[in-house]
Amino acid sequence: DESFWDELDELSSSYVGRPTPITIADRLVPGKRLYLKREDLCHTGAHKLNNAVGQALIARRLGKQRIVAETGAGQHGVASATVCARFGLECVVYMGAEDMERQKPNVERMGLLGAEVRAVEFGTRTLKEATSEAIRDWIANVETTYYLIGSCVGPAPYPAIVRELQAVIGREARAQMLESYERLPDAVVACVGGGSNAIGLFAGFLEDEAV
Repeated sequence: DESFWDELDELSSSYVGRPTPITIADRLVPGKRLYLKREDLCHTGAHKLNNAVGQALIARRLGKQRIVAETGAGQHGVASATVCARFGLECVVYMGAEDMERQKPNVERMGLLGAEVRAVEFGTRTLKEATSEAIRDWIANVETTYYLIGSCVGPAPYPAIVRELQAVIGREARAQMLESYERLPDAVVACVGGGSNAIGLFAGFLEDEAV
C-alpha cells in the first residue's frame, strides 16, 4: 500500500542516500562510451541495501522479530545485519564455509553489527547451499522468523519482491542517461551472482526495445 512506499522512501533517503551517480569510464574502453552505475556508493558498499531496507519493513509489518538471510560475497549479509541493527531485530546469516574464507572482512562486519554468521559446510559450501540452509531455518521457525532473501531465487513472491525493490537501479540509470546525455544506452550490462543487481537494472529498460 501507499504507506509502505512512503516509509520506504523516507528510510531510503537516510540510508541509501540520494541517487547513486553514473560515471563515464572513458579510459577503461578507449573509443567507447561506457557508463558505470555507482551502486558501490550506497551505504554498506553495494546495491544490496535497496532490497534489505524494503524487506525489513515487510518483516516489521508482519510482526517478525527474527531475520534469517543468505549471503555469498557477504554484501547482502552486511546489508541485512545493518537493517536488523537499525530495527532491533535478531539476525542470523547463512554463508558457505568457502565464501567465509574468501570474504573474511564482510564476515567481521556482520559480527560487528550484531549478526550471527552460520557456516554451511556441505556441497560446494557457497551461495546455493547457504540459501538452502536459510530456507530450512525459516520453515522450521516461520511463526517468528522472516527470510530476508537477497537474490532472485526461492519461492514466489520473493523474486518479484527483490525485482521491485532493486528496480530503483534501473529507474535511476534510465532517468540519469536521459537527463545528462539526452539518449538511452545501446545496451545495459550487469554482473550476475544471485541476480538482484541484474534484474534491478534491467527492470528500468524493459519497455525500451532499442536497448
